Amino acid sequence: MTQPLPRPKKPIQLDVSLAIVNIVLLLIFFFLATGRLLNPVGPDLELSQTSELPLDQLPSPILVINSDGSWDLNGNDVAPDLLDVALQNLPQPVVLHLLINREAPANSLIQVINRPELVDTEIRLVTLHRRSGQ
Repeated sequence: MTQPLPRPKKPIQLDVSLAIVNIVLLLIFFFLATGRLLNPVGPDLELSQTSELPLDQLPSPILVINSDGSWDLNGNDVAPDLLDVALQNLPQPVVLHLLINREAPANSLIQVINRPELVDTEIRLVTLHRRSGQ
């Protein structure tokens, strides 16, 4: 009679997932710790802030709505009622860039965007980058 061969033993599989998770967590903690040490944030740290940009660094045409309510189109004062005439003098089709104070109420931005002379105009909002903590 023949006896069947013994079944081969299954090789033991090592589970490396726990080791991988540990390594990833250690790397996360390392980068969090070194990032905080290299970029300290404290009350004595003053970051630079741009209050006014030169006109040549802004996109064109740009409509700047100042905090006092006055409007500037490419550096020239423009009355809100004459915006349509000023836009007609620009190369067509107009892509108008709009810069408004970040503390301005949202309804003032909506009022500008909803003006009838801007119905067929593409509007892009321009923002100034500010670092957090300011």
